[in-house]
Amino acid sequence: MKEILVAFGRAFRSLWRRDIFWHLLWPGIVALVLWITVGVLQWDPMVATVLNVVHGLPLVGEWLTTSETVAAIVLVMLKIGLLLVFVPLIYVTAAVLVATVALPIMLERVGRRDYADLEQRRGGSNAGSAWNAILTTVLFVFALLLSLPFWLIPGVGLIVSVLLTGWLNQRAFGYDALMLHADGDEMRRLRADQRVPMLALGGACALLAYVPVLNLVAPAYSGLAFVHFLLEALRRERTRNGVTLIDASPKSLPRTNA
Repeated sequence: MKEILVAFGRAFRSLWRRDIFWHLLWPGIVALVLWITVGVLQWDPMVATVLNVVHGLPLVGEWLTTSETVAAIVLVMLKIGLLLVFVPLIYVTAAVLVATVALPIMLERVGRRDYADLEQRRGGSNAGSAWNAILTTVLFVFALLLSLPFWLIPGVGLIVSVLLTGWLNQRAFGYDALMLHADGDEMRRLRADQRVPMLALGGACALLAYVPVLNLVAPAYSGLAFVHFLLEALRRERTRNGVTLIDASPKSLPRTNA
């Protein structure tokens, strides 16, 4: 728990740097504009499609046709649920942009400033990051679609969304945070050893997606938190294994005679 809080604090400190702040903003803004546009243009067809799916469910469809009041209540709940679905969709879109574009840039700058003592062994690559982001997105969307019937139960949709988004965070950002500094073995080992704390960190970050204004920067902030969490874990592991860290202290300049 302490390591997670430290990661949050360091990420909060990093996000105010001028070379970081813009990359914190633009993925969320792009994702928000994209899905608002989709929602405005396709709202009625989406509602009709989901309603047809619900009517096609055994027993449920027959139950809806027996009462106009029940059908009206279900329609309102369906629309609310559909609106809530946009939150994880906006988040996952922004997270993909962060993972493939923004986070590698932020990782290099944060690593140079805060983790200069860690040797860069480059166990990952930009191509690997892109493939990991694509695969994670496909799995996330598939799981989200499978969970849609449960969203009609009040509160369940929010719980499912947070759990899935937490998994998305640890899967997408866990690779990117280590790809520059860790070697292949370290990447696999740390991601396995830190799986439970990463899920906890990812779930905590997922809650930010439901806070107005903060949700615009939540994906990039989550990426920063994972960078600090995993690079500090890498630093501890190398120290424990007796690996000599790079001396990153400023070197005093030699004096020159006037």
